[in-house]
Formats: sequence, structure tokens, C-alpha cells
Amino acid sequence: QVQLVESGGGSVQPGGSLRLSCAASGGTFSTWTMAWFRQAPGKEREFVAGVTWAGGRQSYADSAKGRFSISRDNAKNMLYLQMGSLKAEDTAVYYCAARILRPTTPTINAYNYWGQGTQVSVSS
Repeated sequence: QVQLVESGGGSVQPGGSLRLSCAASGGTFSTWTMAWFRQAPGKEREFVAGVTWAGGRQSYADSAKGRFSISRDNAKNMLYLQMGSLKAEDTAVYYCAARILRPTTPTINAYNYWGQGTQVSVSS
């Protein structure tokens, strides 16, 4: 069965950086649209960034533009999210998600597979 496993979360000070990773197994990763979502306490899950199956096109939420970068390595079945200039409002559980269909979309229900999430905490 398909498994998505996130890693790389942790605690960081404002202005710091983190790199999240998502390891995929059990399916044809190279054909999936991939995305990162996040959910802060008391808030709904929201789209952060997405990337097309070949990695040629990325999309970002306004809150992530200019600070975050999504990428993938299809040879390794890996998805990444490089986060910089982190703010307290970036604190959330970050989820990796896979979509069988194309293209990238911020719609949560469009994604078929989800990881268990990794916590990112930004505070001084």
C-alpha cells in the first residue's frame, strides 16, 4: 500500500530555516502530483505548496511565496520543502500529500494519499 512518511520537523527560532522531507513508497511516485499542506492548532488544514509530476511547475500559497521552495527527486521517491525566514505563524503540523490526477490543486479532497505529519514549531 502507499505510504508517505514525513521527517525534518522541529523547533526553530523566527528567521530560521528547516527542510522537510517526505519519503514515498508503495506506488508510482513519479506519476503523482505532490503537495505540502499544514494545519495549525484550531485551524483548518491549508495548502502550502505543490509540484507537478516531473517537478517542472511549482505553486505556492501566498504565505509561502518567496520563503518556501518545493522540490522532488523522482529517482529517490522523495519530496522536499525548504522553508526559510520562518515566522511564528508557520507553526503547524506539515503534511505530505499525493494526487493521482493532474494538475496541482490546493483542494484538500483532491489528494488521494496523506502522510502522518511532522510538527514545525517557530518561537523565540
